Amino acid sequence: MKILILIFSLCCTASAWCATFDYSSITPHPRLLLREGEEQTLQKHLRGNPDMQKVHERILADCSTFLLEPPVQRIKEGKRLLAVSRTALKRIFYLSYAYRMVGDRRYAQRAEQEMLAASQFIDWNPSHFLDVGEMTMALAIGYDWLYDQLSPATRETVRQAIIDKGFAPTSNSRQAWFYSSATNWNQVCNGGLVYGALAIYEDCPETAQSIIERCMKTNPIALASYAPQGGYPEGYGYWGYGTSFQVMLLAALESAFGHDGGLSTAPGFLESAEFMQMMSAPSGNCFNFSDAEPIADCHMMLFWFARKTGNTAVLWPEICKMRNGAAFAEDRLLPCLLIFGAQYRLDQLPAPSRHFWYNEGKTPVYIYREGWSSPDDTYLGIKGGSAATSHAHMDAGSFIFEAEGVRWAMDLGVQEYYTLESKGVDLWNSGQEGERWEVFRIGPFSHNTITANGHRHFVKGFAPIMKTFRTRSCKGAEVDLTQVLHPDLDSAVRKVFVDKKKHLIVTDRLEAGDSITHVRWSITTPACAKIVNDKEILLESQGRHRLLAVDCGAKDFALKIWSNEPPHAYDMPNPNTCRIGFEVTLQPGEYAELTARLLPLTDRKFETMQQSMVTNN
Repeated sequence: MKILILIFSLCCTASAWCATFDYSSITPHPRLLLREGEEQTLQKHLRGNPDMQKVHERILADCSTFLLEPPVQRIKEGKRLLAVSRTALKRIFYLSYAYRMVGDRRYAQRAEQEMLAASQFIDWNPSHFLDVGEMTMALAIGYDWLYDQLSPATRETVRQAIIDKGFAPTSNSRQAWFYSSATNWNQVCNGGLVYGALAIYEDCPETAQSIIERCMKTNPIALASYAPQGGYPEGYGYWGYGTSFQVMLLAALESAFGHDGGLSTAPGFLESAEFMQMMSAPSGNCFNFSDAEPIADCHMMLFWFARKTGNTAVLWPEICKMRNGAAFAEDRLLPCLLIFGAQYRLDQLPAPSRHFWYNEGKTPVYIYREGWSSPDDTYLGIKGGSAATSHAHMDAGSFIFEAEGVRWAMDLGVQEYYTLESKGVDLWNSGQEGERWEVFRIGPFSHNTITANGHRHFVKGFAPIMKTFRTRSCKGAEVDLTQVLHPDLDSAVRKVFVDKKKHLIVTDRLEAGDSITHVRWSITTPACAKIVNDKEILLESQGRHRLLAVDCGAKDFALKIWSNEPPHAYDMPNPNTCRIGFEVTLQPGEYAELTARLLPLTDRKFETMQQSMVTNN
């Protein structure tokens, strides 16, 4: 009941900033993203812009490869047809772009073959509706962009496929549950369906309007996730997925009607570009909490945000990634980089001036980034939140830390879903006893946080960021972990910060409950680790050295180094990493303040410490 009330409230609130459309003003084909005649403007921008010209040439090269490959086939991987839908979208989008830009009929003909092949599938796997959303978008782009090149018979076949395999399954509420979802599913599925509706509008205006209007009523549920400041609760990787399709949706509405109905004015949405800007670390990796890889791909949709807001500083990390040959996130949408960004000369854009980020919401995040010019800059990312959030891990209170070009405290990242599902892991049961939390990379024990009595974090607990610090001597945040560690601890407050000497300091103020409590403090690191004495662990990585120094007052505690060998056969290996930290036991009702410092070492201090270790041994 609470969920239904929330959804109703969000929809009512959204009506204040969402407008309907004048369908009599819909533009002619091609109307999606790149309207008729805009190819010439795009070609003009590409001339004299070598960075963008390389992307254009890459698309053409891929199209030449597509000409030699057989059309898509309906082959599922487990419960998903998603890989096939994505292949179709990439091929049809690229080939349609190539035809419009260079006029080679082979590209249009090959796109037509892909569209006909997908149209013949018995369905687009509506039980996993992302597959339908992406396939509908694929055929819609080809239908709209190549409209004058398609035979009447092909148009009829593709149009009917969009109606029967795209629109019809939305009448099944079990399959179309995404309409009430606040996750990326809402954005991807609504986006794909609206593309289908806009593409074939002339032939079934009533059906098309109903698809578009239903989107306008339900898409704000997903947009509410960006409020209040722009943080995206599903993290870096799923911002790339959900927001890319959100931008596709908004851009299609703008190109068809001249405006997006106000969707882009949702609180926090446009600000999320700055969130992503700060999520990119100096090393070139990202703050990869939740289901995200540590490697930071280039997010082309940030060029849309830059054009929309005029804030080109958000492009700085993407420029660095492009220059360093990074992969493109959601690369099947790559023509959008040129549509939204070909006018930008990457060598003429300014560096950001921002050094701090903080957002509230479902997943509170604090970030400090020292600078934008060196991979050696200091970077600290801290998160709160809850394991109950979509795609979340049990990582409340976790942090990552980079200095001197090394990520000393890291997150191992997501494990590919099919490797778990294919082995029978119930990955999507996020209840307190759900098997999801047994996966090493998802549960609490691999993350840079604390656990009590060997227990999981409390799934329904929420860890707010209570304070943030932005002074010369203290850059960081304070997180209240009490709900997450309930009932093992009566109180748990963590402060993580960088001091003026660039030392990382973590202080945990804990109060035990009515029984003895065993606390584990750990971080995952790629460094080689050695215990020096009863209070210090020496770390070495990439020729750099740090010392973890622990102070628990008069408490008895033991330093530890744990292997990251997978505990289950289904877990991914975690080579060249380990966990370091300590364990401490609290008596009933006892208060303790645990402080750990990660300190840089000069070569001389490192050599002295090495000699001391040899002597002691």
